[in-house]
Amino acid sequence: MSHSYPGHRASGHESEPEPRAGTQGGGYAADGQDYGTEDRYRQDDARWEDGGQDYGLHPEEQHDPGYEPAPVQHFFAEEPASRRSRRPSREKQRRRRRRTLVMAVVLAVFAGVVFGLTMFLRDLLGMNEIKDYPGPGEGTVSFVVHPGDGPLVIGNNLVGEDIVASSEKFVEAFQQESDGREIQPGTYEMRYQMSSSGAVTALLGDGGTAVHYAAIDRDLRLNETFDRLTESTGIPLAEFEALAASPQDFGLPAEAVSLEGYLFPGEYRFPVDMTAAEILEEMVANTFSALEESGVTDPAEQYDVLTKASIIQAEAGEADYATVAGAIENRLRGDNTETNGLIQSDATVTYGLNRKSYNLTPEEKADTSNPYNTYANPGLPVGPIGSPSVEAIDAAANPADVPYFYWVTVNLDSGETKFSSTLAEHAKYVAEYQEWCGTQEAGRCD
Repeated sequence: MSHSYPGHRASGHESEPEPRAGTQGGGYAADGQDYGTEDRYRQDDARWEDGGQDYGLHPEEQHDPGYEPAPVQHFFAEEPASRRSRRPSREKQRRRRRRTLVMAVVLAVFAGVVFGLTMFLRDLLGMNEIKDYPGPGEGTVSFVVHPGDGPLVIGNNLVGEDIVASSEKFVEAFQQESDGREIQPGTYEMRYQMSSSGAVTALLGDGGTAVHYAAIDRDLRLNETFDRLTESTGIPLAEFEALAASPQDFGLPAEAVSLEGYLFPGEYRFPVDMTAAEILEEMVANTFSALEESGVTDPAEQYDVLTKASIIQAEAGEADYATVAGAIENRLRGDNTETNGLIQSDATVTYGLNRKSYNLTPEEKADTSNPYNTYANPGLPVGPIGSPSVEAIDAAANPADVPYFYWVTVNLDSGETKFSSTLAEHAKYVAEYQEWCGTQEAGRCD
């Protein structure tokens, strides 16, 4: 007899005999209802997982009249291999999922620990700190601020031109220094690798007019300053040199032999139509202002203070300015029998020789024809030897009261300077300096 039931297999094969109710071979229950093969498997699985127990119900309570139980052996018959293999497979899958979950959690925790440790070490070592160029920069570059550009856009453009190292640092400097002012559209003469503060200073111009930016470092000599001004402004070097030949035209005292020492160091923004004479006048005026702020108003005294300040600038680090100033004053005293009025500064001698060096020959030290030779000629040299900073000017005007006559920088890297009152003690420190030089590369102490 052939019937077609829902779910009955009919794929071109002959119909199979109808299984007896309660047997394992078909998908029909004793009540005649078709649960399907899969439902039957689930029922069998449930009995398997429950250990084969029927929870106290007897066969006659589960089936309709006429139910005929299967032989007892049926319950002990071997289960089909396909179903046996499925159960261990599902158990393996559950174990595999648990292992995968545990590994994922462990890896996530490990990654978090590594990330946290990395960020901690970067902060500890300062690797996360946003860097800034020390300035004042090098070369020249024209930088354009477009209408509508704000500090962040300007900062990003500056980074793109390698004018500043960080837009964040630039914005921070602008917020600290702008004092309510805005950067105006225009073309600005800048330098590569400027400090953020220097870039802000250069950009806070009036009305966005084009400017020539010039950074004049402290301790630059006159010829070096002129080179910077020519590079920044495009004005021929000869124009600056010709003007400097008449220092009294700029208000300098009669004894001044040049503008040396009077071109105040700093960062300048010169309008593009500014002449060479106007540029020099502005720089000289800044020097006079610094002298007056230090309490020095007499022109003759100003010249001496500026000369001392230039020696201090060349000979010492800023932390030692006042002490070196005091030692110079001791050497210049009339009752000085330790050095007999000689300052004995290497920097003055090499200035007169038109070179920069730490080494002098005995013949060079004995040469009285060099008007800047403070080994052979007592007192101050004939004039300043560079552009002193406001700090050096203030130290020269207000020297420390110290017992020293001698000083020597024993480590050129750290700037450590040692002072002494006697030549014998000074000789020990000179030996220490020479020992340090012996550990350096060739030419480091030249």
